[in-house]
Amino acid sequence: MMTPLEAVKKQQKYTSVDEAVKAGDVEQLASMIKRGASIDEVDLVHEFTPLHCAAHSGSLECLHWLLWHGADITQVTVRGWTAAHLAAIRGQDACMQALISNGANLEARDDRRCTPAHLAAAHGQSYTLQTILQSGANANVSDRNDWKPVHYAAFHGRLGCLQLLVRWGACIDDVDNNGNLPAHLAAMEGHLYCFKFLVSKMASVMDMLKARNDHGETPRDLAERFYKDNILQYINSMEKEEEHPETQEVLAFPAHSAAFKGDILVLRRLVKAGVVNINERDDKGSTLMHKAAEQGHVHCLQWLLERGADCYITDDAGETPKDVAKRFAQLAAVELLTQRTGDSNSSDEELDANNAKFFERHGVEGSTDSKEDLILSKAEKRNARIRAYRKIQELQHLLKIAYGNYRQLGGITEEEKKMKKEQRDVEKAVKELEAQLEFERVRREKLESQLDDYRAEISHLRERLEKTCKPPAALKTETISNPHKKEKKEKKKKSKRK
Repeated sequence: MMTPLEAVKKQQKYTSVDEAVKAGDVEQLASMIKRGASIDEVDLVHEFTPLHCAAHSGSLECLHWLLWHGADITQVTVRGWTAAHLAAIRGQDACMQALISNGANLEARDDRRCTPAHLAAAHGQSYTLQTILQSGANANVSDRNDWKPVHYAAFHGRLGCLQLLVRWGACIDDVDNNGNLPAHLAAMEGHLYCFKFLVSKMASVMDMLKARNDHGETPRDLAERFYKDNILQYINSMEKEEEHPETQEVLAFPAHSAAFKGDILVLRRLVKAGVVNINERDDKGSTLMHKAAEQGHVHCLQWLLERGADCYITDDAGETPKDVAKRFAQLAAVELLTQRTGDSNSSDEELDANNAKFFERHGVEGSTDSKEDLILSKAEKRNARIRAYRKIQELQHLLKIAYGNYRQLGGITEEEKKMKKEQRDVEKAVKELEAQLEFERVRREKLESQLDDYRAEISHLRERLEKTCKPPAALKTETISNPHKKEKKEKKKKSKRK
């Protein structure tokens, strides 16, 4: 039964398709399109199409519906942004994955020749950036100023994106059209954590500190000109010691280190400044929530949850923060996380599609469930999943019918063609093995025949050898003379005794 709020929303009429999309109301969207509204209608304010609105707001079900019904994935806004650019800016991970699956061009350029990778790096959307890179995008693509994604990450102080790009092979010694390294830009803007990380990844620390851009400026010169005292202090200490005081792990993941130690002040500063994303991962897939849960820092967990951290993300070992807290017996952390997640994601619970619980959140990577753009209740999210599941069942049924019709018309499917090819390959392999077996059988018979001949020859040679060594006459004489010799010996013995 619908709640009063849901009943009001159901009766609400939207003045445009974009409004229905922003509200995440896929049924109203479908109804308006069927009544004649254009699926690529452009609004007058932002000049967004419904697909742009869906990608921007994270309205995933509407985005799926629009793609399914032929929305133009290549259409751009005033600034040249495609839907993929907007999903990258907003960090709408699931929308980005859906766009990529439907053929979105990740090399598409906006008016500044920026790709989605540039914009994801600039806005600190590390998970979306990872999705883009995993789909084959170039980590070293340049915009019109020869800025690579690493330049954007360094300039905007996005450490999480910076270290992700480095892991994906981005070059940190590439310069822009003014000769600036990413380290120059980090020094200019006073992004100390990014600057430290870049310095730690250079082959020669001193060479990097002395590197000059086209205006002859070193990172120190830029820090002095823009009054970045934190950079200057670090450079001074580096020039004295010529080594990094922090470990590589702290340089790459300072927020994770802070969460592990329970240092809420450092953690707040890094997250609020946008240095790292709230759901940032380290090289083992652990988020800030995992690190805090491991040590039982409930105050850090509480703050992260309030900021919208996703407590369903799994690390490389397949564990959620709650799983980690259980493993380390952090009971207070387990209780806090259980209040948020419940036990619906327990692996011991058997669920099926006939049970409404089956459509509760499963903690799927990239889901927009935790996004705050859409004000959707749990019931509305569950209903969206039910609609999607029913669509799967409907399409599976139609596909089964279509296969049957195709076969009745004498057609053969790709799967059947593949099976027939595999059967032919098996039959060919069997014939080859049988031929080889027959060859080996004939060969064995020949060898056995040769062996019989050799045995007969050996027997014949032995007979000849015996005849040659001991003639019959000599053997006969010896056998006759032997008794006489024995008699003579006995007579000699008797005479001696007397």
